[in-house]
Amino acid sequence: MALTERQPQPEKKAPRGRPMSGKAVVVLCATSFFVGLLLSGRMALLAPPSSETNTGHGSGIRLFADDCDQSRRKLEEGKPNDIMKEVSRTHQAIQSLDKSVSSLEMELAVERARQNGGLGVSAPSRGRLPKAFVVVGINTAFSSKMRRDSLRDTWVPRGERLRRLEKDKGVVVRFVIGHSATPGGALDRAVDAEAAATGDFLRLADHVEGYHELSGKTRAYFAAAVATWDAEFYVKVDDDVHVNLGMLAARLGKYRDRPRVYVGCMKSGPVLSQKGVKYYEPEYWKFGDEGNKYFRHATGQIYAVSRDLASYISINQPILHRFANEDVSLGAWLIGLEVEHVDDRSLCCATPPDCEWKKQAGNVCAASFDWSCSGICKSVDRMRAIHSACGEGDGAVWSAAAI
Repeated sequence: MALTERQPQPEKKAPRGRPMSGKAVVVLCATSFFVGLLLSGRMALLAPPSSETNTGHGSGIRLFADDCDQSRRKLEEGKPNDIMKEVSRTHQAIQSLDKSVSSLEMELAVERARQNGGLGVSAPSRGRLPKAFVVVGINTAFSSKMRRDSLRDTWVPRGERLRRLEKDKGVVVRFVIGHSATPGGALDRAVDAEAAATGDFLRLADHVEGYHELSGKTRAYFAAAVATWDAEFYVKVDDDVHVNLGMLAARLGKYRDRPRVYVGCMKSGPVLSQKGVKYYEPEYWKFGDEGNKYFRHATGQIYAVSRDLASYISINQPILHRFANEDVSLGAWLIGLEVEHVDDRSLCCATPPDCEWKKQAGNVCAASFDWSCSGICKSVDRMRAIHSACGEGDGAVWSAAAI
């Protein structure tokens, strides 16, 4: 019988692993260090007693063994809660390091944008900007003078109190508005006079006001706010929403160690494809078959983004696509990024009795409005009563520990 000659088999190459991200390397190093500490104590139990004298290398080995014995005894004598505290501190240190790395990356992106023209956007140097904890931009219109006054009579501080809140607590509050289609006309002059008297406006130089331009206004607001203040958070709120500034600051304070957070009441409504209906989406076909829903995004009445995300919008605003609905547009800009979506229902309480009952139970709402009106129904007439029933008190924002 003829022997068949075995054919040499091709050598199999080991699959090349995917490179690890910087965050994964940091987490792996910290975890390895902590596990090494635990194992070093156990290994000391298994090692035979050393016969070396306390000279030369033997002294170093003995000292190292003594350190391990002391670490082992501390771990053995310690309670489980102590170990969990060490784990928690390690986790917090990793989060802080992650935020620092992310901030450095964003600063690098800002510097590159400045040097390269930034796609037409000038990026300011943060070292020259006033610091703030949160910038609250209140979206308003030329016809909303009475709404603005209702807010000034309730939760928006006036005059010296507004400036002291900004200086002492880092809470900046501004009404946000662009210009009319006829620059220098009666509408612009009226707002200019109001702004001179109140000092609480942020004017968007390159934005023309219009109901169908809200997505563009959102982009312009974040760009202007980032160029004016170096804040940890940037908030957008409508001028028919009641806000408790102290509670808002306290809620955001929980996320200040996280570099990329998007905070709001997350929803996923239907994509409306019928012309003439409210919230009609002309680009409905991009979201799949008829009957599909939008991706998860924050409702447009109020939401907050961290510094890195606001900077991202500022740098890239010329190429950020605008959908018909402003809240959908913002969600689209962030959905493909490494962003933490935070669903905070304190930002979407209903008006009394809902927010009033929650206040009586010790759960003061950060923001309240009527879902049926996408804001407070007849807000000019009702804002004062809602503030009286659901307001946190004038001193709350001054004592907010998170700021």
